[in-house]
Amino acid sequence: MEKSRIEYVLKKIEEQTSNAVEEQEKILENILKRNAETDYLNKFLHGQTDKQLFKKYVPLVTYEDIKSYIDRVIDGEPPNILTTEPIIEFILSSGTSGGEPKYVLSTAECSQKRASIPMLMEAVIHKHIEGLDKGKGMYLLFSNPDFDTPSGLKARMFSSSYLSSPTFKTTVCKYVTTPIEIILSLNKPQSMYCQLLIGLIRRHEVLRIGTIFASTFPNCIKFLQDHWKDICSNIRTGHLSDWITEQDCRTPMSSFLLEPNSELADLLEPIFENESWEGIITKLWPKAKYIDAIVTGSMSQYIGLIDYYSGRLPIISTFYNSSEACFGINMEPLNKPWDVSYTFLPNMAYFEFIPVDKESPQKAQKLHFNGVSNEESIEKLENGNAQIVDLVDVKIGQYYEVVVTTLAGLYRYRVGDILKVTGFHNKSPKFQFVERQNVALSIDRDKTSEADLSKAIKAAEIELEPRGFLLTAYSSFADTWSIPGRYVLFWELKLRDSNTDQLKLDSNTMEQCCRRVEESLDFTYRLFRKMNLIGPLEIRVVKFGAFDELMNFFVSRGAAPLQYKTPCCLKIKEAIEILDSRVVGKFFSNGNLA
Repeated sequence: MEKSRIEYVLKKIEEQTSNAVEEQEKILENILKRNAETDYLNKFLHGQTDKQLFKKYVPLVTYEDIKSYIDRVIDGEPPNILTTEPIIEFILSSGTSGGEPKYVLSTAECSQKRASIPMLMEAVIHKHIEGLDKGKGMYLLFSNPDFDTPSGLKARMFSSSYLSSPTFKTTVCKYVTTPIEIILSLNKPQSMYCQLLIGLIRRHEVLRIGTIFASTFPNCIKFLQDHWKDICSNIRTGHLSDWITEQDCRTPMSSFLLEPNSELADLLEPIFENESWEGIITKLWPKAKYIDAIVTGSMSQYIGLIDYYSGRLPIISTFYNSSEACFGINMEPLNKPWDVSYTFLPNMAYFEFIPVDKESPQKAQKLHFNGVSNEESIEKLENGNAQIVDLVDVKIGQYYEVVVTTLAGLYRYRVGDILKVTGFHNKSPKFQFVERQNVALSIDRDKTSEADLSKAIKAAEIELEPRGFLLTAYSSFADTWSIPGRYVLFWELKLRDSNTDQLKLDSNTMEQCCRRVEESLDFTYRLFRKMNLIGPLEIRVVKFGAFDELMNFFVSRGAAPLQYKTPCCLKIKEAIEILDSRVVGKFFSNGNLA
């Protein structure tokens, strides 16, 4: 990225965040002027465009509240249902948080804003890390098939939309090792093989390694473990494996496998043959300066695994995005993963925030709106009695649920993400992602949030370290068939210093892990355990690769491999059965909690 371009982009970010009030006023005014007479908004505003009327009469909604309107657009009804702007496609959610994918309308302007986020982040990273223009990034990126809708418009994952965009094809693609044809191939195994093969052939050009979500890394490492011999053979002979049959993969490879290279194969094979793969990324790509992947929220469970394989390269969690809207970017990219905050970009959408109280442990650490229960709070919000805060009026240290109004027909839409304000960049706030509100384990009156479960599991990992174990993935479910009900954790483990899949599990260690998790959960959970209203927590250790099968299941239901997030809590019976069928050990917390 040219220095002049970096300076220009950074200047624009500074201008936008310095003028956050004006930018927010401008974008809401623009949205209302364009869409006040749509079927949806006209019902509340009767054609008026006043901001205060918008806040007074337009309700806060979830996807289910507006699904009937979106379905009408999908079915091809005439325009002006949700927006007057032409719809160019539907963006699908990842499909793992709540089961079936959600359809989000997308316009040309929204698509352009989304595509601009990686370029903004590119400028920020160049400011903090020198020399990136001297090489390329090995980004493991995969496309998904589009889906036809009755309207004639395509439905696709955001990652597929972005990879097909002019911005990626003409700009970003210049900075990555893999040709666009291989990235866009719909045959994921063949695409992954070729991307890794090219990355190794061009290993001395690779200055960064990345993907979108951190969950892609364990899948790629497992794939490399299964295919490194073939890859080294291809490099040694100068010929591509016969099983690579897709022409969009095979044809571009002819530009890279030009001749036999036994010298490179001889160098790589001992690295792969090493009993331990700890730090293998820096051995294979010695010039790599950092790992680029989203590691906030449910992705935080992969931080330890990435540290292990990368030799603790810096991890940069670049931006905060969802299918519904773009939110912000990480202006301090070299912060530790646990300290990442995202600066909201005020020109991306109109943002509002519902205050959320994080109560003290003595009162049970639960998230409530304005100190009342979720049920009461929803009623309060619908009646317009709760205080809702604008972007620039949030307070440092406070928790909020984010609400968005977009250029593509979402109005006061509750995304469900809980955020904590950590500071301001100029006049625009910085937020730390806390959790997705609707992801929680629940038994009786106890509700354990994703964030609390993640912290508890992190505390228990201390017990694994002396035994040489690494927790590579986890999920959970509430076993309400047991009496009393209990929380069950699925853990996938591997040995730090070995690639063997055979684990010798020590009962005492695993039972202590159960205990550590329970002791780290909140007051209500511990109280209910003492009262025997909740049974002892259970950890079920699964075979290595079990979470790959879980991902395959969700992909078959519409999730995109590149956007896939391992669910923190499983609620679909078939998903639970996939992991349950691969259990190699079961362990329970013993004794009573203090």
